[in-house]
Amino acid sequence: MNYYKEVESLIKKNEINKGVRALQDNSETLYTYWHIGKLIVEAQGGAKRAKYGNNLIKEWGKKLSEKYGKGYDYTNLSRMRLLYIAFPIVGSLSQQLTWTHYRYILPIKNANERNYYINQVILNNLSVRDLRCEIKNKSFDRLSYKDKTNIEIITESDKLTIEDMLKDPIILKSDIETKELNEAIIHKYVISLLENKFLELGTGFALVGHEYKIIIDNKTYHIDLLFYNYLLNAFVVIEVKTRSLKPQDIGQLEFYVGYVENTRKIISTLSNIQQIRIFMLQHIY
Repeated sequence: MNYYKEVESLIKKNEINKGVRALQDNSETLYTYWHIGKLIVEAQGGAKRAKYGNNLIKEWGKKLSEKYGKGYDYTNLSRMRLLYIAFPIVGSLSQQLTWTHYRYILPIKNANERNYYINQVILNNLSVRDLRCEIKNKSFDRLSYKDKTNIEIITESDKLTIEDMLKDPIILKSDIETKELNEAIIHKYVISLLENKFLELGTGFALVGHEYKIIIDNKTYHIDLLFYNYLLNAFVVIEVKTRSLKPQDIGQLEFYVGYVENTRKIISTLSNIQQIRIFMLQHIY
């Protein structure tokens, strides 16, 4: 087989149909790039034997970019090769992600981490800019996943658990000097950002109330933030702290969680109720 001719044939077809695809979706582009990556790996003698920057990719990149533009230069051909290696089954490519989405995901070596970010794009319809922010803010590292070693790309039929959807800690951008922060300021700041920051909490969250008043044994208490997750049919209790957690903080949270579980039930058992910390970090971007 003349692998170079096969690759060039795919590129010609891709370029001819580019105008039509602009009015449709990007699935043909992804599949074309995947097949190009597959042919490159086969021409190199397999993924294990081939070196990332070998002369074959350089030679092909030079000839193809001269004919079809820099979209087929050495760098992009290397990405196509990596696309095939990272996703050896073409059906695992999600059509909800563009090639640009994949360009930012491919450098991630951990397959579970790659799958997590793909899931975030699918669940939250993330733009490329949003995806870059999630990766830069190390969203995967802050997951409350119980098992971060077996993350599969989701489908419409998949059911997520609360561990799949929460980040801990939650990171919010602030230009306020740390010494000027107190819990009241953070509280108001969180409220002001809720409309734009629900995504930072995870997927499917709605605000029930802030300083949510509860009365127990004729005593009044206030839950800093009470959320409801409509996808999980579960409440989430949040207490804001600017310092390290103390044992009494855990007791306070468990006290509030017990109250919500006993008096605000939506389903028979709310064992899903979680406790979350909010951390304010400066100059994240």
